[in-house]
Amino acid sequence: MSGNNGSPVTTGIQAAGVEAPAALSAARTAADPAPAPAETRPTATADNSLLLHVCCGPCAVMPITRLLDEGFSVTAWFMNPNIQPLAEYLRRREAAAQCAERLGVPIIFADETWNITAWLRAVAGRDEPPARCAYCCESRMEAAFAFARQKGFAWVSSSLLYSRYQPHEVIKSAGERLAAQPDAPGFAYRDFRTDWQEGIDRSKAMQLYRQPYCGCVYSEAERYHKQLLRCING
Repeated sequence: MSGNNGSPVTTGIQAAGVEAPAALSAARTAADPAPAPAETRPTATADNSLLLHVCCGPCAVMPITRLLDEGFSVTAWFMNPNIQPLAEYLRRREAAAQCAERLGVPIIFADETWNITAWLRAVAGRDEPPARCAYCCESRMEAAFAFARQKGFAWVSSSLLYSRYQPHEVIKSAGERLAAQPDAPGFAYRDFRTDWQEGIDRSKAMQLYRQPYCGCVYSEAERYHKQLLRCING
């Protein structure tokens, strides 16, 4: 498979030797749909290569579009061991591939990082929001910066910054912290939530799969718990 620009779709990061991110315990802030503080807006330079961590196809539409419009050379990176069960992971993986192909950017799949046993062990003791959600987002940002640094990308961003339902300030703070480390890529922070409705409309027009819950088995249970209660209570 290849993107519209002819760039190959590749898989895996294990051969590159990227280590799994350390478990984090920072608390998640409440989901915050309000506008974030004023952005620091790095612009594309002579080295405009940008690794965009992609959580799913629908959330990636506007981040890819906006970053391309700004002149960045975007490579999408699908690394989401939190998406469960495996059938759901594969369905979202395909939607991410479709999105990347439609928008003409290459995409890399870190499929070897999917391990439900390891993920459940990592969130043990933090299996309730906000701690679980903070770990989920921060660990993926850590992995993105590690991979980008190893592969020589100048910038990192994430489609997690698009969703109104993600802990936006936690994600932003993680990116700023990681970008401040020696020899780290820059953090191309954007509040993509301003494109919320356009992203919904465009993802529907592209007929991308739109998932009904955040990702992990805990969020799936939370999503459908009311239906279970109706069964119990008659």
